[in-house]
Amino acid sequence: MKNLIEGKIYDEERALYHLQDTKVSKCIFAGKKDGESVLKETRNIIVDNCSFSLRYPLWHVQKYKLLNSKLDEKTRAPIWYSNNGLIEKCNIKGIKTLRECSNIKIINSKIDSKEFGWKCNNVEMKDTNIISEYIFLFSKNVKLDNINFEGKYSFQYMENLEINNSKLDTKDAFWHSKNIIIKNSILKGEYLAWFSDDTTFINCKIISKQPFCYCTNLKLINCEMENTDLAFEYSEVNADIKGHVISIKNPKLGTIVVDSVGEIISQDSIMPVKGKVFIREKFKNKNGEINIQKSNSIK
Repeated sequence: MKNLIEGKIYDEERALYHLQDTKVSKCIFAGKKDGESVLKETRNIIVDNCSFSLRYPLWHVQKYKLLNSKLDEKTRAPIWYSNNGLIEKCNIKGIKTLRECSNIKIINSKIDSKEFGWKCNNVEMKDTNIISEYIFLFSKNVKLDNINFEGKYSFQYMENLEINNSKLDTKDAFWHSKNIIIKNSILKGEYLAWFSDDTTFINCKIISKQPFCYCTNLKLINCEMENTDLAFEYSEVNADIKGHVISIKNPKLGTIVVDSVGEIISQDSIMPVKGKVFIREKFKNKNGEINIQKSNSIK
């Protein structure tokens, strides 16, 4: 970096507007003037060990590193329309963090931000704890690894999402999303993946009420289900499931293999349902097949 700004306090409007090729270190962005957009339109900057308590600090920024920094609840909408960024070892509490951003890496951070990551492209997040609602709404090309997530209405209307080695405590997740791969993860929540297309779960544990309804091209490979009921209604699904499923209802097409199932429901279908359920060890008939159009339950 050509320039260094260190140990300063800024609270005025656009305090460092269009700053270029500069490292900003150990600075505080807060004060009585309550100025907005302190680092707007900056280029090629490193922000290290700084504290933010003003609105809209990093808008329209190109090529940035945000390191070891804190953004409190007053940093509303802190990072919008900013591209080619690294966020590492940060604590972020500003609502609506990341909007219409691209080429972003987030590593080893702690984030509490409603409406996080909307309409973003090419985002990687690793080793991070995050609390949010409607996380990554309408975003594309997102990769998450070792994420501990808590929130509602997550990963909706997305394309090209990959999640590995993560824990998700959520509801209404993956609705209307396409091309989703989730591996080696734990998912807990209601109404998972409704209306999704081309979604694959591999080596996952799923704890859910009424998951995987109205799906197309749904795959579950070597997954475990726990306390899960009313699964797969009107879905096109191929699933290999460990554990006991409380109930399966009206799968539209495909094959579901389970260790055991409490009830297979074929009532009140509004469309032809041809999905088939197989019990892995204890077959209902000599072929090991239960046709849900003819059988309501198995004990």
